[in-house]
Amino acid sequence: MSNVTLQWLGHSTFIATSPEGARILIDPWVHSNPACPAHCHNPAPIELILVTHGHGDHISDCPSIARSTGATVVGILELCHWLKAQGVSKLLEMNKGGTVDAGPVKVTMVHADHSGGVIDGNNVVHYAGEPVGFIVHFSNGLRLWHTGDTAIFGDMALIADIYKPDVVLLPIGGHYVMSPVEASKAVRLTGIKRIVPMHFGTFPVLSGTPDELARLTADIDGLQILAMKPGDTLTL
Repeated sequence: MSNVTLQWLGHSTFIATSPEGARILIDPWVHSNPACPAHCHNPAPIELILVTHGHGDHISDCPSIARSTGATVVGILELCHWLKAQGVSKLLEMNKGGTVDAGPVKVTMVHADHSGGVIDGNNVVHYAGEPVGFIVHFSNGLRLWHTGDTAIFGDMALIADIYKPDVVLLPIGGHYVMSPVEASKAVRLTGIKRIVPMHFGTFPVLSGTPDELARLTADIDGLQILAMKPGDTLTL
C-alpha cells in the first residue's frame, strides 16, 4: 500500500494525502498567509478539511475552499455551526474524545490548550467552541497527530498512550503557542520519535526554530525532527 505524504503550506496548514490519493487539508490559511508559497494558494482538489479552532490564521480560507471543492469539513460542534452560517454545507461536527469515519480516514478529536473565538469584521469575538487537535488514522496503519495550537499539558502523554500516533505536528513558535522549551518537554512526555515542527517563523514574534528544538532534544535516541520549509512535501 502507498505511503502517506505530507505537504506544509506554512504556519499550521498541511495537506496530507492518504494511501488512496485523497487529499486532506488541515487548518486552511493560504491566501493571506505570508509563509504560504504562491503556487500553493489553490490547494484543490480537496476531499476533507479538518479545522482545529476558530482563529483566522487557521480557518479564514475554510469557507471558500469548502464551497469551491465540495470538501467535507470536520470540526467541533460550535465551530461547525459558524461555518454553516458562512455557506459551508458539508459538515461533520464532533467533539473531544470522539472518533468518526471521514471518508478515506478515521478522525479522532483530542484536547488542545488554547483559545478559539472567531473575530468578525467589526472586531467582535464570537464563541466557536474549544480548540482541539486531531489524530488522523490512515488505512495503511499510520497515525498522524496534528496538535493544533496548544500549550504543553500533561494529558499529551495520555493521548499518546491511547492512540499511539507515529508522527506529531507540534507548534514551536512561542508567544501564542509553546516554544521549543515546552515542545522539548512535550516530546519527552509523548515519547513520539517523529516530530514535524509547525507554527513558527510566520511572523517575527513566532521566533522558535527547529534547530533549537533539535538542540534541546539531542539526547533522545532515535528522535527525528523533520523540519520542513513551506511548500515541501514529506513521505511518512
